[in-house]
Amino acid sequence: MGGKLGVKESKRQAPRSKGQAKLLVAKVAQPMRVAKAIAHAGLCSRRDAEAWIAAGRVAVNGKVLTTPAHLVAPGDRITVDGKPLPEPQITRLWRYHKKRGLLTSHKDPQGRKTVFEALPPDLPRVVSVGRLDFNTEGLLLLTTDGALARHLELPSTAWLRRYRVRAHGRVAPEALDALRQGVTIDGVRYGPVEARIDREQGSNLWLTISLREGKNREVKRLAEHLGLIVNRLIRISFGPFALSDLAEGAVEEVKRRVLADQLGPTLADAFGLRDAKERRQARRR
Repeated sequence: MGGKLGVKESKRQAPRSKGQAKLLVAKVAQPMRVAKAIAHAGLCSRRDAEAWIAAGRVAVNGKVLTTPAHLVAPGDRITVDGKPLPEPQITRLWRYHKKRGLLTSHKDPQGRKTVFEALPPDLPRVVSVGRLDFNTEGLLLLTTDGALARHLELPSTAWLRRYRVRAHGRVAPEALDALRQGVTIDGVRYGPVEARIDREQGSNLWLTISLREGKNREVKRLAEHLGLIVNRLIRISFGPFALSDLAEGAVEEVKRRVLADQLGPTLADAFGLRDAKERRQARRR
């Protein structure tokens, strides 16, 4: 399949070398903030971990924490809701084709089905890279490492998120062009947006909208600003990874080397994605 890296990935598991395992141990076997330790264990993102701490759900060595700035050391016992923190897993990443009607959350008080309940049972514990709304479909990245999830969803990565949008109404191309300068809606500033009309279909339009920030309901709010009503929203790519022809509900792992290449050597090493041999080879290039 052409185009973007990670579009067509092998279904076999990524290699787990001894060198990679040692890098992982070195990454967690040192003092770090408790929120970071929870994220590395794959329970949630660092931001969610900080919210859990504020809610009094996290304890270290039996003492409930009140600040995410608390440092934990090897041997400290971290619990969330009274349950011990699981052992950190090797950093891995998957592409997942989310269908409509799934909540990107581990639990829902209203009893709606979640993304994580719909995943194959043989998948390890994962967190999502950002979220997709209940009725938004398409590409959702999943990872075993909450710290990686937080890094990839930050606007500072400058990774482009591209959406196919079906919306009711009409809009002038000039109005779409104006979005390239960014726009303020109800006091919220949105950065530069690339938008184009692909085709008209009855009273609807199909558009492609590309952005780098991913603020809450950003695409729908931009459409409303233009006088459009979104009735279907599909994320087709996130950075170098594309939905392509991944079947609805399917999950495919991104090869470890592909992920390492996209992160760059410094971050790849920090997340344990290159073994000693690969690092030596890279230095010789």
